[in-house]
Amino acid sequence: MGERGIPLIAVSAAWGGFWGSWSALLPAIKEQLGASTADLGLALSAVPVGAIPAMALAGRLAGGRERTALIAVTVAFALSVVAIAPVGSPVALGLTLLLVGMASGALDIALNLATGRAERESGRRLFQAVHAAFPVAVIVAAPATGLARSLGMGTGAVLVTAAALVLVSSLSVTALRIGRGLPAAGGAGGKRRWRVAIVLGALAACVLIIENSVEQWSVLLLEDHRGASTVVASAAPAVYMAALTLGRIIAHALPRLTLRTFYLVGGVGGVAGMALAGLGGSVLAAMAGFALTGLALGPLVPAVLSRAAADDTSGALVSTVSAISYTGFVISPLLVAALTARFGLPGALAALGLLAVPLVAGYLGVRTENCRPLRQ
Repeated sequence: MGERGIPLIAVSAAWGGFWGSWSALLPAIKEQLGASTADLGLALSAVPVGAIPAMALAGRLAGGRERTALIAVTVAFALSVVAIAPVGSPVALGLTLLLVGMASGALDIALNLATGRAERESGRRLFQAVHAAFPVAVIVAAPATGLARSLGMGTGAVLVTAAALVLVSSLSVTALRIGRGLPAAGGAGGKRRWRVAIVLGALAACVLIIENSVEQWSVLLLEDHRGASTVVASAAPAVYMAALTLGRIIAHALPRLTLRTFYLVGGVGGVAGMALAGLGGSVLAAMAGFALTGLALGPLVPAVLSRAAADDTSGALVSTVSAISYTGFVISPLLVAALTARFGLPGALAALGLLAVPLVAGYLGVRTENCRPLRQ
């Protein structure tokens, strides 16, 4: 992986560490603020609302200055995390999370642009490893935060600790060896770039809708519909994340795999996994379904971004694909709510597997000459 990958992995891990801690802090924050579930949900919706425009702006500003931009937005994200600690009302939380979302969205773009440039300059695959660090950190940070709270650590202290780790990761980026200035233009341009971005971004958004749904609803499925204990049910998101990470590690270890292969594996595995999770009828079947889904879909988004980085050296394609794909996080809660009202939660989660069908269509539609390995 070399020296270029280590700072990028450090930032990704610190970023994921915060979001893992955040999920474990939500019950305590809800109680401290005296917020209703509706209040908390409204406040949390500020994150993607802030992220999407920030992603578009970051894509324009970071091109040609990827290392500087990554340092700046990582520091900004750390400061936004610290700003959560003193909030005293749901409204203040929502406003602060708007800033967190903006910083997180900008960090997403800056990290992807820096990774894409490092891939091009080093000739090594980095996206799978960098993106694998995020879920690993989530898996570690969530229970660690729970343990810290059980030992008497307050939410403010946890947030400051998470911000400090993010800040330390920004220092590692100073050692990142990548070029400066915009590279020579290459790859898709004009209308064709937009067509490619829309297709790749939409496919990645389908994957993220499924991912976000598993993270948010898998515990409820196991507790309310499969009779699982609280402890067993709470492990469902970790099972999915662990399988997702394993899929990315396998993809990183097999550099000859093509994006077309990931389309086929993701499409078939996503449909089968979500059908098994939603309709399997037992705790074991649901867990196996979530694991299969994570394993099959895990490599897809990093592979799409790697292809975008290779096909457009300006970085515009990477930032556009990232911004479009992020709409999956906005759509997911609304889509699951609508499907649950019609089919119930098990049926809704099974139906989400149909979002993997376009990946099979992508496999069938990709031209053979575009199926070269992503990286050597």
